[in-house]
Amino acid sequence: MLDAQERFVASGSLRIWTERVGDPGLPVVLLIAGSAAQGVSWPDALVGRLVERGVAVIRFDHRDTGRSSGVDFDAHPYAIGDMARDCLAVLDGHGLGSAHIAGTSLGGVIAQWLGVHAPDRVRSLTVMSSSPMGHDPSPAWARARAGEPPDPDDLPPPSPAFLAHQAAGLPPGVESDVALFRVFNGPVRPFDEPAARAELELALSRATDPAAAANHHRAVWIDAPDLHAPLSSITAPTSIVHGDRDPVCPLGHGEALAAAIPGAVLHVVPGMGHVMTSPGLPEEVADLVRL
Repeated sequence: MLDAQERFVASGSLRIWTERVGDPGLPVVLLIAGSAAQGVSWPDALVGRLVERGVAVIRFDHRDTGRSSGVDFDAHPYAIGDMARDCLAVLDGHGLGSAHIAGTSLGGVIAQWLGVHAPDRVRSLTVMSSSPMGHDPSPAWARARAGEPPDPDDLPPPSPAFLAHQAAGLPPGVESDVALFRVFNGPVRPFDEPAARAELELALSRATDPAAAANHHRAVWIDAPDLHAPLSSITAPTSIVHGDRDPVCPLGHGEALAAAIPGAVLHVVPGMGHVMTSPGLPEEVADLVRL
C-alpha cells in the first residue's frame, strides 16, 4: 500500500484533488492521466516503481473527473490549454517550480503543451501512447469508418477492433468499460481483467459526477492556436513511450512525435496497447519514464 498524502489545490475557481507519494524533498514526477481518466488510473505498481527510482510522485484528478470540481461545459467550455493550466496549478499548490512531466494519451498531449508553453516548469518530458499536439485525427477516422484505405500522408487510424467497439454502442457502465479496456489492452499481452475491473469500480465509486468526464471528449475537439505551436520548440529531455499494438494511436503517432521533438528518444514497448492492464507492464513503463 502506498503511503500517500492527499490535498486539494486551487486552479482558478476549481478544486483539484491531488495525491503525493514519496519523500517531499525529492524531485517530483507529475503524472497526467488520459481523457476521462482519474488520477487513480495510474497503477500503484507504476507509482511504486517510480518511488523506488528515487523520486516523489503526484497524480491528480482532472477537472470533471473523480473528486475534482465539475464544470458546466455548455456555459464555460474549456480546451486542452485550460487542462494544462490545471497541471501548473497542481505544481503551484505543492510549491513546485518544476517537475518531471509524464502524460498518457490525452495526458500526453497536455504534457506536450507544457513542454512548449511552460518550458521552465518541465524538468523532463515523457509522452506515452499519444499523438502530436494539434494533429486532427478526424479525416483518418472518417476514412477508416467508411472502409476506405488510409491516407499515406496522414497518421494511421485506430484499429478495426477499436472502431467496432465504438460502433457497437454498448450501454455505459463498468461492463462496457471492461470490454473497452480489453480492446485497449490489445491481443498480444495478457489482459488482467480483475485489475481493470477493480480500477474501473474504484473510479466509479469516487466520481462526484461520472457523466461529467465526457466533457473531455468535447474539449479535445476545440481547436486553438496554442495547439499548433511547433513541437520543435520543446527543449526538455524527452522520451516517447509507445506500444507497437496501440489500437487508438498506432505506432506511427509515436514515431511522428519522436521525429518532431529535438533529441527525443522513442521507446517501443512490444505488445503494449493503449493501457497498462497487463501484468508487469506498469513497472516496465515506469522504468522508461525520463528522469
